[in-house]
Amino acid sequence: MAQRAVWLISHEPGTPLCGTVRFSRRYPTVEKRAKVFNGTSYVPIPEDGPFLKALFFELRLLDDDKDFVESRDSCSHINKTSVYGLLVGGGELWPVVAFLKNNMIYACVPLVEQTLSPRPPLISISGISQSFELLFGIQDFLHLGQKNETELNTKLNQLPDLLLQACPFGTLLDANLQNSLDSINFASVTHPQKQPAWKVGTYKGKPQVSVSITEKVKSMQYDKQDIADTWQVVGAVTCKCDLEGIMPNVTISLSLPTNGSPLQDILVHPCVTSLDSAILTSSSIDAMDDSAFSGPYKFPFTPPLESFNLCYYTSQVPVPPILGFYQMKEEEIQVKITVNLKLHESVKNNFEFCEARIPFYNRGPVTHVEYKVSFGQLEVFRERSLLIWIIGQKFPKSMEISLSGTVTFGAKSHEKQPFDEICIGGTAYLKLHFKILDYTLTGCYADQHSVQVFASGKPKISTHRKLISSDYYIWNSKAPAPITYGSLLLISHCFRDIHRLLYHP
Repeated sequence: MAQRAVWLISHEPGTPLCGTVRFSRRYPTVEKRAKVFNGTSYVPIPEDGPFLKALFFELRLLDDDKDFVESRDSCSHINKTSVYGLLVGGGELWPVVAFLKNNMIYACVPLVEQTLSPRPPLISISGISQSFELLFGIQDFLHLGQKNETELNTKLNQLPDLLLQACPFGTLLDANLQNSLDSINFASVTHPQKQPAWKVGTYKGKPQVSVSITEKVKSMQYDKQDIADTWQVVGAVTCKCDLEGIMPNVTISLSLPTNGSPLQDILVHPCVTSLDSAILTSSSIDAMDDSAFSGPYKFPFTPPLESFNLCYYTSQVPVPPILGFYQMKEEEIQVKITVNLKLHESVKNNFEFCEARIPFYNRGPVTHVEYKVSFGQLEVFRERSLLIWIIGQKFPKSMEISLSGTVTFGAKSHEKQPFDEICIGGTAYLKLHFKILDYTLTGCYADQHSVQVFASGKPKISTHRKLISSDYYIWNSKAPAPITYGSLLLISHCFRDIHRLLYHP
């Protein structure tokens, strides 16, 4: 995992080039490796001028760029990843990671350790995630406490020395550039052991280790025979290690119960020193079978001083935690709704909170509601055309609850009522929001015995885990054309392209 080049470009509309390269760094040793790996598909890194022009064209930031370009602006050319291909020097430079934030464009080109023709899938290019981590680290450093242009120039002047420590020879060691700055300022303090470039100094105090596992579950449910429900679990393990010594070593093991769902697509922090190959090769693209690696997942590492994400993962759980049914029928100025929710028997029935939000778009304010609810309570937000069903902290013993009723609307007011391009007519949804503490859907856990610390003193070890809903939708089963998650993305990007053409010609 290495970077071929890094740029910081200020966006300056109205100037001849529409921007200025404020900082750039190339890594010749990585460039030689790219030439070997990419073979005939290799495209060299261009000079700053051609790169700026090609990038601004792709991002549509040139002042005189008013024409529609099919290869860039059509709905078939949808970019959801901030990864671009730039036409430079007769070839296409790919992948280029770039994004605009606070009138500054952050860009870099990661090394791809294989041929680029045909293009490999982004998930197989480990350098892309490192590119984002490096650029976000630079962004945080530049704008932390910045008050004026003078302070920004001072920090830009510090970048060359900081990247020597944080990203030597194009390989990212620590994305927190403030650590590298403090390390340089800390040079007057001597240590018997060599201080690593990515670490601020040493911790002094009571030793303690905190491990937190957070899983987010997404779901799209339709209750239709011709379209399958979908759901996905994404997890993150966050650590904070307050340990004395320059290079303390820690090993954390994540375990699963007997019926747990294997972890897949695991991405780890650069401080992890080694991994079992079975952890790295477990992918959600592959079909699940009994031979899938189910742990324990061991992560040996030398922790930085700040809190950090040790790893991310996905998992293919067999069922979503809450199964839902939502039906909405239109009758003139009224709609009749029916909602059934069922908590799966394997899920912990102890929520920190649980509620269902039922919005009504493109209608007037709610004037009257008649309803019957089997459990919980219903709150009505008339001007927002919104119902919130507060379920509370537990489902009843039956694990099933229901809501039915009739909602009447007044005259539509475009200034106040919520509007949505997708939710027209019978196309409507219910969105669940919930959190369960001390529980994960995969069963993944880490206890005090699964944390090994090789440092002076006996640390206090604390572990936590939680499950949170994220984009958990239940769609109207009577909708004329069911909306899938993929089509939602496609429609939203098409509207974005149309809006850009109409209002930013």
